[in-house]
Amino acid sequence: MVEAGQTRKRRRRTQSAPTVADVARLAGVSPMTVSRVINREASVVEATRDKVREAIRALDYVPNAAARSLAGGRQSRIALLHSNPSASYLSEFLVGTLQEAGASDAQLVVEHCAGGESADVLAAKLDSHRVDAVLLPPPLCDDAALLAVLRDRGLPMVQIATGRAADFAHAVTIDDERAAHAMTRHLLARGHERIAFITGDTNQTASALRLAGYRRALGEAGRAAEPELVVEGDFTYRSGLAAAEALLARPSPPTAIFASNDDMAAAASAVAHRHGLDVPRQLTIVGYDDTPIATTVWPELTTIRQPIQDMARRGTQLLIAAIEAKRLGKAGSVRHECLDFELVLRESDGDRPRD
Repeated sequence: MVEAGQTRKRRRRTQSAPTVADVARLAGVSPMTVSRVINREASVVEATRDKVREAIRALDYVPNAAARSLAGGRQSRIALLHSNPSASYLSEFLVGTLQEAGASDAQLVVEHCAGGESADVLAAKLDSHRVDAVLLPPPLCDDAALLAVLRDRGLPMVQIATGRAADFAHAVTIDDERAAHAMTRHLLARGHERIAFITGDTNQTASALRLAGYRRALGEAGRAAEPELVVEGDFTYRSGLAAAEALLARPSPPTAIFASNDDMAAAASAVAHRHGLDVPRQLTIVGYDDTPIATTVWPELTTIRQPIQDMARRGTQLLIAAIEAKRLGKAGSVRHECLDFELVLRESDGDRPRD
């Protein structure tokens, strides 16, 4: 009976949640080092800190908050402010943020910002949550009034996917101009001459950069961007419907549509189907971001993969480091980082239809 009881205890231990020792073994460090990373001690080099965080994510390890409290550690509180109209974009962003916050034992406060709310009202909400830092995905990353209020409060912040990084805020971006240039060159290489472009929200700096990349590629190919082929959208599915209807109603419609995000590209595809057009044999449609909607529509969208989850993770890491530096009385340096994009080829693009 004793042996059976011991076996059951061993089985329970085997099936129990991962421990600090498990994290240390996977990261190739000592348990003490893992403890130092969890408690945000400054004595751990960044490369080792990254290995430990990756092991925590891989094992889905949850630090013991009570033990951290006894050790004198204080859980960081990071606010994620959002007002992005794309649910696909927001879900990708939230996954990356939650993964990194969980790995670092930081608490995430998610706050939706309704249209028309002033920067002071938003800042008051943050004060009520007693947050240590703020994560700003688009479009709030470009809100100058909000950035100024957060700076005045001394809150570390990170702008995600902005085209105009502030000198007092961290930023994680991709090169939107170069990415749009690459996509337009791809369409030109497939023989398309009448390439339409659906812009994003004109209040977002990334929108202007994507339009600039499109225009530069056309100019390099000896073609001017035709004004009638550039239609305004605002990153919503509904605006993509209206833009595509306007483009296909032209006397000489485009043979390719490049939408500034996947939501609008998916809408353009729906309009094409409604008009009885075969995508891509009669009309090529491409998007931007590579959010889940890109692979849930038919045909699946050729698009620019913006590493949204990675950008969110890296932004969260920068904020956690900034919080640690602030607690130690250090003035951490502001970092502006540019991640790689990828042109993802799927079924929605083809050669220019023959006349």
